[in-house]
Amino acid sequence: MDDRIERLEMHVADLLRTQDELSDVIARQSNEIATLTRRVAMLMEREAQRERDAGIAEIVGDERPPHY
Repeated sequence: MDDRIERLEMHVADLLRTQDELSDVIARQSNEIATLTRRVAMLMEREAQRERDAGIAEIVGDERPPHY
């Protein structure tokens, strides 16, 4: 019986360690996604401004350009 309890305790400890590791990964990925989202928005705004400055019609979202 003691052996079984010890194995279960080891298994729980492994699960808790894995949970902590996955939580850290998720936190890092969340920060990275937020950073990438801001960068994409910034790049889209820059491109829209460049197109406005060049007199090119603005394409919003997934709209197809007129030449398609």
